[in-house]
Amino acid sequence: MARWEPGARERLVLAAVDLFSEQGYDETTVTQIAERAGVTKSTFFRHFPDKRELLVAGQETLSRLLASGIADAPADSTPLDAVAAGLARASDEMGPVNRDLGPRLKAAVAASTELQERDALKSVGLAAAMAEALVARGVPETSARLASEMGVLAFKQGFDRWSGDDRADDGPLAPHTLAALRDLRAAAAALG
Repeated sequence: MARWEPGARERLVLAAVDLFSEQGYDETTVTQIAERAGVTKSTFFRHFPDKRELLVAGQETLSRLLASGIADAPADSTPLDAVAAGLARASDEMGPVNRDLGPRLKAAVAASTELQERDALKSVGLAAAMAEALVARGVPETSARLASEMGVLAFKQGFDRWSGDDRADDGPLAPHTLAALRDLRAAAAALG
């Protein structure tokens, strides 16, 4: 077992998601995850405090990318245009590993109440990061919260389309998240 082989964090996430899908979250141990990833148990704990945290691996980075995209949007951007800039920046960082992981992660979350709760907390964290970035741009808090919630929903819908079973489109994630945001804008306008 190679102790310092690169990519340990990513291998741990992939191993955990596969094991959660194969045998269930509750039945999967940290030792099994470490063994599947080809690392020691202590390496696991250098990267994650416990197995619940595997689901939110990368949340800080995703939140930072969304917020920085919003912050860097042109000054005259509407709140949803700024959210689109955040979605584009975060989506551009998603690659084939994220795409392949999507359906497996979705199945693991669907099979575990604890992972569903953790996933919901992840969504709250992403929305908070976007809302904070919008407020920093001078957007009123209520508008910032609404735009950020739409952004989270657009990201989830776009990611589901991109990583789903129908993979006729081998392109990047960004067009999917931005199309989902356009759909949500149209749906909101139709509410009257």
